[in-house]
Amino acid sequence: MRISVFGIGYVGAVTSACLCDSGNEVIAVDKDPVRIKCISEGKSPIIEKDLDVLIDKYVKQGTLKATDDCAEAVKETDISLICVGTPSREDGSLDLAYIEAVCAEIGNALKDKEEYHTVVLRSTMVPGTAIDLCKPILEEASGKKAGEDFGFANNPEFLRESTAIYDYYNPPKIVVGGIDEKSAETIMALYDGIDAPRIKTDINIAEGVKYADNAWHAMKIGFANEMGNILSDCGVDSHKVMDIFCMDTKLNISKAYLKPGFAFGGSCLPKDVRAIRAKGKEKGLETPIFDALLDANEKQVSRALKKIKASGAKHIGMLGLSFKAGTDDLRESPLVTLADQLLDQGFKISIYDPNVWQASQTESANQSYINNVIKHISVNLVETPEEIQKDADLFVIGNGNKDFSSIIQSAENDNTLILDLVRLDEELEKRDGYHGICW
Repeated sequence: MRISVFGIGYVGAVTSACLCDSGNEVIAVDKDPVRIKCISEGKSPIIEKDLDVLIDKYVKQGTLKATDDCAEAVKETDISLICVGTPSREDGSLDLAYIEAVCAEIGNALKDKEEYHTVVLRSTMVPGTAIDLCKPILEEASGKKAGEDFGFANNPEFLRESTAIYDYYNPPKIVVGGIDEKSAETIMALYDGIDAPRIKTDINIAEGVKYADNAWHAMKIGFANEMGNILSDCGVDSHKVMDIFCMDTKLNISKAYLKPGFAFGGSCLPKDVRAIRAKGKEKGLETPIFDALLDANEKQVSRALKKIKASGAKHIGMLGLSFKAGTDDLRESPLVTLADQLLDQGFKISIYDPNVWQASQTESANQSYINNVIKHISVNLVETPEEIQKDADLFVIGNGNKDFSSIIQSAENDNTLILDLVRLDEELEKRDGYHGICW
């Protein structure tokens, strides 16, 4: 294919060279004369392992060249990859001046081009930027419509500096968000021969994937450092601890606990985060991640309360009170906290949780706690699904008990609102009045 790459920085230079190495012809475009001169002379404009070798090879072969002429680059190619910088402003938001400028230039070039051309964003931008900013600029400048007159897509990169060429050919995944199937297929074809999971999705999700990745990587580094500081000051070899930690691919290094939903609770997580945080403070250490972790957990309960208040409902049918399905354990259940807050706010609540109901009626470890310590909440427990179905004008799905879905589906009032805290069932999401806590 013939490809123009806009921006010859860390992403653009590597992308240009690797595309040539895959058999494509590339025109690298930049406003910086130094970068253009470097490429034109067969040199790398950045320090990156083996990049200078690739650039020299393909400049000599004539399949890689550099220019500052945007219009000519678009005219001579079939695909334009935008790899310009998106630096931070003082307030942390992105400075999108380079993006806006290059989209306007490409749009103007498309105005006079008869052949179908595909524009692809590889610059890292927060979700919504491509559709809300870039697409309108391209359409206005070109007088054409994305998805009809020209292709439009997002293709996030997963390149690490110092190993970028290896990463290009060995990516953890290839993600393409296309405005239409043709755009997605065009971009995906660039990676023919590369063995990696291939995901075609919509543009906003593709943008979001890159941010989820980078925020998680930053979180892991911060967590490891904060944990390491505490362990070290306790006389423990933090690397040996984390070596064992990383052996657990069932819960620790896995998909477990990584789906957005409600707050954590139970007998372990809240208590143990507080305990390790307290140990750090005892050693005179700051623990900003653990502090924020507990604060964020409380805010997720507050988010649920705000959504309930915004619904206008008066009688809340809570499905679940224990912190997870299949147990009667109410220790630090965020659903108990939510029920307490609802009562304080003057809501009427009915709570159906068969495990908690059973524990309240028979001799059990939790009977005294249910009937005495949280009596103001447990008096709102109902024994049967019918009791919660008849009065509630909002169902709150609190844990993953699969029976809750059929209870809602069989309710006589199809207009009852739903707030789902766990994403219980796809069928429920099709109902009018359904809302997820964060999806």
